[in-house]
Amino acid sequence: MNIYTFKQEADFVATGAGLIASLLHTKPRSVLGLATGSSPIGIYQRLIEMNQQGLVSFAKVSSYNLDEYVGLPEGHPESYRTFMNEKLFNHIDIKMENTHIPNGNAADLEAESRKYDAMLEENGPIDLQILGLGHNGHIGFNEPDDSLISGTHVVQLQEKTRTANARFFPSLDDVPTQSITMGVGSILNAKQIMLLVRGEDKAEIVKQALTGPITTQCPASLLQCHPNVIVLLDQGAGRLLV
Repeated sequence: MNIYTFKQEADFVATGAGLIASLLHTKPRSVLGLATGSSPIGIYQRLIEMNQQGLVSFAKVSSYNLDEYVGLPEGHPESYRTFMNEKLFNHIDIKMENTHIPNGNAADLEAESRKYDAMLEENGPIDLQILGLGHNGHIGFNEPDDSLISGTHVVQLQEKTRTANARFFPSLDDVPTQSITMGVGSILNAKQIMLLVRGEDKAEIVKQALTGPITTQCPASLLQCHPNVIVLLDQGAGRLLV
Protein backbone atom coordinates (compact mmCIF):
# COMPACT_ATOMS: atom_id res chain seq x y z
CA MET A 1 0.00 0.00 0.00
CA ASN A 2 1.02 3.58 -0.65
CA ILE A 3 -0.40 5.66 2.20
CA TYR A 4 -0.50 9.46 2.10
CA THR A 5 -1.69 11.72 4.92
CA PHE A 6 -2.56 15.34 4.16
CA LYS A 7 -2.72 18.32 6.49
CA GLN A 8 -4.67 20.39 3.97
CA GLU A 9 -7.98 19.40 2.40
CA ALA A 10 -6.89 21.06 -0.84
CA ASP A 11 -3.93 18.69 -1.15
CA PHE A 12 -6.14 15.65 -0.42
CA VAL A 13 -8.52 16.74 -3.18
CA ALA A 14 -5.83 17.68 -5.69
CA THR A 15 -4.03 14.37 -5.28
CA GLY A 16 -7.17 12.27 -5.67
CA ALA A 17 -8.46 14.22 -8.66
CA GLY A 18 -5.00 14.24 -10.23
CA LEU A 19 -4.71 10.46 -10.03
CA ILE A 20 -8.07 10.00 -11.75
CA ALA A 21 -7.28 12.60 -14.40
CA SER A 22 -3.91 10.98 -15.12
CA LEU A 23 -5.62 7.64 -15.69
CA LEU A 24 -8.13 9.19 -18.10
CA HIS A 25 -5.36 10.92 -20.04
CA THR A 26 -3.57 7.59 -20.42
CA LYS A 27 -6.72 5.55 -21.04
CA PRO A 28 -9.73 7.61 -22.17
CA ARG A 29 -11.97 4.51 -22.19
CA SER A 30 -11.29 3.76 -18.55
CA VAL A 31 -13.72 1.84 -16.38
CA LEU A 32 -14.14 3.67 -13.07
CA GLY A 33 -15.55 2.19 -9.87
CA LEU A 34 -17.20 5.04 -7.99
CA ALA A 35 -18.26 5.60 -4.40
CA THR A 36 -20.65 7.89 -2.57
CA GLY A 37 -20.22 9.46 0.86
CA SER A 38 -18.53 12.61 2.09
CA SER A 39 -14.90 11.64 1.41
CA PRO A 40 -14.97 11.80 -2.43
CA ILE A 41 -17.17 14.91 -2.76
CA GLY A 42 -14.28 17.37 -2.97
CA ILE A 43 -12.52 15.19 -5.53
CA TYR A 44 -15.67 15.01 -7.65
CA GLN A 45 -16.01 18.79 -7.46
CA ARG A 46 -12.43 19.22 -8.62
CA LEU A 47 -12.99 16.79 -11.50
CA ILE A 48 -16.05 18.82 -12.54
CA GLU A 49 -13.90 21.96 -12.62
CA MET A 50 -11.20 20.20 -14.62
CA ASN A 51 -13.77 18.85 -17.07
CA GLN A 52 -15.36 22.24 -17.58
CA GLN A 53 -11.91 23.75 -18.12
CA GLY A 54 -11.16 21.17 -20.78
CA LEU A 55 -8.43 19.51 -18.73
CA VAL A 56 -10.03 16.07 -18.60
CA SER A 57 -12.83 14.28 -20.46
CA PHE A 58 -15.24 11.55 -19.38
CA ALA A 59 -16.80 11.17 -22.84
CA LYS A 60 -15.53 7.61 -23.30
CA VAL A 61 -15.59 6.55 -19.64
CA SER A 62 -17.91 3.94 -18.16
CA SER A 63 -18.59 3.85 -14.43
CA TYR A 64 -19.89 1.31 -11.94
CA ASN A 65 -20.96 2.38 -8.48
CA LEU A 66 -20.41 0.22 -5.45
CA ASP A 67 -23.88 0.13 -4.01
CA GLU A 68 -27.41 1.45 -3.60
CA TYR A 69 -30.03 1.38 -0.89
CA VAL A 70 -32.88 -1.10 -1.30
CA GLY A 71 -36.38 0.33 -1.45
CA LEU A 72 -35.82 4.08 -1.77
CA PRO A 73 -38.17 5.55 -4.39
CA GLU A 74 -36.60 6.59 -7.69
CA GLY A 75 -35.39 10.17 -7.38
CA HIS A 76 -35.24 10.04 -3.57
CA PRO A 77 -32.78 12.73 -2.40
CA GLU A 78 -30.71 10.18 -0.45
CA SER A 79 -30.49 7.53 -3.16
CA TYR A 80 -27.00 6.99 -4.47
CA ARG A 81 -28.19 7.56 -8.04
CA THR A 82 -29.36 11.02 -6.99
CA PHE A 83 -26.06 11.61 -5.19
CA MET A 84 -23.97 10.68 -8.20
CA ASN A 85 -26.09 12.70 -10.61
CA GLU A 86 -25.95 15.80 -8.42
CA LYS A 87 -22.33 15.52 -7.29
CA LEU A 88 -20.76 14.45 -10.59
CA PHE A 89 -22.63 13.06 -13.58
CA ASN A 90 -24.89 16.04 -14.35
CA HIS A 91 -21.88 18.36 -14.57
CA ILE A 92 -19.43 16.43 -16.76
CA ASP A 93 -19.41 15.07 -20.31
CA ILE A 94 -20.02 11.44 -19.35
CA LYS A 95 -22.78 9.62 -21.21
CA MET A 96 -25.51 8.82 -18.70
CA GLU A 97 -26.09 5.42 -20.31
CA ASN A 98 -22.49 4.56 -19.41
CA THR A 99 -23.09 5.17 -15.69
CA HIS A 100 -24.20 2.11 -13.76
CA ILE A 101 -25.59 1.81 -10.24
CA PRO A 102 -27.28 -1.30 -8.81
CA ASN A 103 -31.06 -1.02 -8.94
CA GLY A 104 -32.33 -1.15 -5.37
CA ASN A 105 -35.92 -1.21 -6.62
CA ALA A 106 -35.55 -4.23 -8.89
CA ALA A 107 -38.42 -6.69 -8.58
CA ASP A 108 -35.88 -9.52 -8.32
CA LEU A 109 -32.83 -8.34 -6.42
CA GLU A 110 -30.97 -11.61 -6.91
CA ALA A 111 -31.43 -11.31 -10.67
CA GLU A 112 -30.28 -7.68 -10.47
CA SER A 113 -27.17 -8.81 -8.61
CA ARG A 114 -26.36 -11.39 -11.29
CA LYS A 115 -26.96 -8.79 -14.00
CA TYR A 116 -24.56 -6.34 -12.33
CA ASP A 117 -21.87 -9.00 -12.00
CA ALA A 118 -22.33 -9.93 -15.66
CA MET A 119 -21.78 -6.31 -16.69
CA LEU A 120 -18.64 -6.11 -14.56
CA GLU A 121 -17.39 -9.36 -16.06
CA GLU A 122 -18.07 -8.23 -19.62
CA ASN A 123 -16.77 -4.66 -19.33
CA GLY A 124 -14.20 -4.95 -16.55
CA PRO A 125 -11.96 -5.27 -14.82
CA ILE A 126 -12.35 -1.85 -13.25
CA ASP A 127 -9.27 0.28 -13.89
CA LEU A 128 -9.60 2.34 -10.72
CA GLN A 129 -11.95 1.60 -7.84
CA ILE A 130 -12.66 4.43 -5.40
CA LEU A 131 -13.57 3.36 -1.88
CA GLY A 132 -14.64 4.99 1.34
CA LEU A 133 -14.39 3.30 4.73
CA GLY A 134 -17.22 2.62 7.16
CA HIS A 135 -16.78 2.99 10.91
CA ASN A 136 -17.04 -0.78 11.24
CA GLY A 137 -14.58 -1.43 8.42
CA HIS A 138 -17.08 -2.00 5.64
CA ILE A 139 -16.17 -1.29 2.02
CA GLY A 140 -19.09 -0.80 -0.28
CA PHE A 141 -21.80 -2.14 2.00
CA ASN A 142 -19.90 -5.35 2.73
CA GLU A 143 -20.48 -5.52 6.47
CA PRO A 144 -18.28 -7.45 8.94
CA ASP A 145 -19.25 -11.11 9.08
CA ASP A 146 -17.84 -14.59 9.55
CA SER A 147 -17.59 -14.84 5.76
CA LEU A 148 -17.91 -12.39 2.88
CA ILE A 149 -19.62 -12.73 -0.50
CA SER A 150 -17.54 -12.26 -3.63
CA GLY A 151 -20.23 -11.02 -6.02
CA THR A 152 -22.96 -8.41 -5.94
CA HIS A 153 -25.59 -9.21 -3.32
CA VAL A 154 -28.21 -7.85 -0.94
CA VAL A 155 -26.97 -7.13 2.56
CA GLN A 156 -28.71 -6.44 5.84
CA LEU A 157 -27.22 -3.20 7.14
CA GLN A 158 -25.85 -3.26 10.66
CA GLU A 159 -27.23 -0.81 13.19
CA LYS A 160 -23.85 0.92 13.41
CA THR A 161 -24.01 1.62 9.68
CA ARG A 162 -27.61 2.79 9.78
CA THR A 163 -26.90 5.04 12.75
CA ALA A 164 -23.92 6.59 10.94
CA ASN A 165 -26.10 7.30 7.91
CA ALA A 166 -29.09 8.56 9.91
CA ARG A 167 -27.78 12.14 9.70
CA PHE A 168 -28.87 12.17 6.06
CA PHE A 169 -32.46 11.12 6.85
CA PRO A 170 -35.27 12.62 8.97
CA SER A 171 -34.80 9.84 11.54
CA LEU A 172 -33.15 6.46 12.03
CA ASP A 173 -36.46 4.80 11.16
CA ASP A 174 -36.20 6.30 7.67
CA VAL A 175 -32.80 4.75 6.96
CA PRO A 176 -33.17 1.66 4.75
CA THR A 177 -32.37 -1.66 6.39
CA GLN A 178 -30.90 -3.24 3.25
CA SER A 179 -28.66 -2.36 0.36
CA ILE A 180 -27.42 -4.01 -2.80
CA THR A 181 -23.64 -3.91 -3.00
CA MET A 182 -20.76 -4.95 -5.16
CA GLY A 183 -19.00 -7.86 -3.46
CA VAL A 184 -15.45 -7.90 -2.12
CA GLY A 185 -14.35 -10.14 -4.99
CA SER A 186 -15.39 -7.55 -7.55
CA ILE A 187 -13.72 -4.79 -5.55
CA LEU A 188 -10.45 -6.69 -5.22
CA ASN A 189 -10.55 -7.51 -8.94
CA ALA A 190 -9.94 -3.84 -9.78
CA LYS A 191 -6.54 -3.07 -11.27
CA GLN A 192 -6.02 -0.21 -8.82
CA ILE A 193 -7.86 0.87 -5.68
CA MET A 194 -7.96 4.33 -4.13
CA LEU A 195 -9.18 4.37 -0.52
CA LEU A 196 -10.32 7.80 0.71
CA VAL A 197 -10.81 8.43 4.43
CA ARG A 198 -11.46 11.68 6.26
CA GLY A 199 -12.17 12.49 9.91
CA GLU A 200 -10.71 11.76 13.35
CA ASP A 201 -13.62 9.41 14.08
CA LYS A 202 -12.20 7.03 11.44
CA ALA A 203 -8.68 6.90 12.89
CA GLU A 204 -9.13 3.66 14.85
CA ILE A 205 -10.71 1.74 11.98
CA VAL A 206 -8.06 3.10 9.59
CA LYS A 207 -5.34 1.67 11.81
CA GLN A 208 -7.17 -1.65 12.11
CA ALA A 209 -7.83 -1.90 8.36
CA LEU A 210 -4.34 -0.97 7.20
CA THR A 211 -2.12 -2.48 9.88
CA GLY A 212 -4.24 -5.04 11.75
CA PRO A 213 -4.89 -8.70 10.99
CA ILE A 214 -6.62 -9.57 7.73
CA THR A 215 -10.09 -10.69 8.76
CA THR A 216 -13.63 -10.69 7.40
CA GLN A 217 -14.62 -8.96 10.65
CA CYS A 218 -12.93 -5.90 9.13
CA PRO A 219 -13.64 -6.17 5.40
CA ALA A 220 -11.31 -3.28 4.54
CA SER A 221 -8.38 -5.29 5.92
CA LEU A 222 -8.63 -7.48 2.81
CA LEU A 223 -7.22 -4.52 0.87
CA GLN A 224 -3.85 -5.50 2.35
CA CYS A 225 -3.95 -8.43 -0.10
CA HIS A 226 -4.28 -6.20 -3.17
CA PRO A 227 -1.10 -5.34 -5.11
CA ASN A 228 -2.00 -1.75 -6.03
CA VAL A 229 -3.75 0.30 -3.33
CA ILE A 230 -3.36 4.04 -2.79
CA VAL A 231 -4.69 5.39 0.51
CA LEU A 232 -5.44 9.10 0.93
CA LEU A 233 -6.08 10.23 4.51
CA ASP A 234 -6.63 13.57 6.12
CA GLN A 235 -4.64 14.27 9.25
CA GLY A 236 -7.46 13.19 11.56
CA ALA A 237 -8.01 9.85 9.89
CA GLY A 238 -4.30 9.10 9.83
CA ARG A 239 -3.42 10.25 13.33
CA LEU A 240 -2.88 6.74 14.78
CA LEU A 241 -0.55 5.54 12.03
CA VAL A 242 3.18 5.75 12.79
